[in-house]
Amino acid sequence: MNEQVEQDWLDRKLQEAAPYIEDDGFTARVLQQLPAPRQAGQFLRPFILVGMSALASALTYVLSDGGRFILVEMFRLTTIPTLWVVAFALASGMLVMAGGIFAAMSKSSHIQS
Repeated sequence: MNEQVEQDWLDRKLQEAAPYIEDDGFTARVLQQLPAPRQAGQFLRPFILVGMSALASALTYVLSDGGRFILVEMFRLTTIPTLWVVAFALASGMLVMAGGIFAAMSKSSHIQS
């Protein structure tokens, strides 16, 4: 909610700072001469996107030897020493905690100012 108040404040300040400069109708004439926006391709875009994604996924699956690399990597993950897994989990937790602390400190200093 605080962000919305800041956005409204910013919009209000920008509108007050830049009054409209009278251009004797130039802007209106230019806007009238612009071509109308095309709506023809809007209907097909989602179907094209889904179709191309499916094609790319199928092509990747075929070129990667039927996804064999996934099985190979999963097997390699099961052979990692337990100490490495614990160290990785600890490091990941510390990194996430540091990011949270940084975000909280940033937010609190922003609120105070």
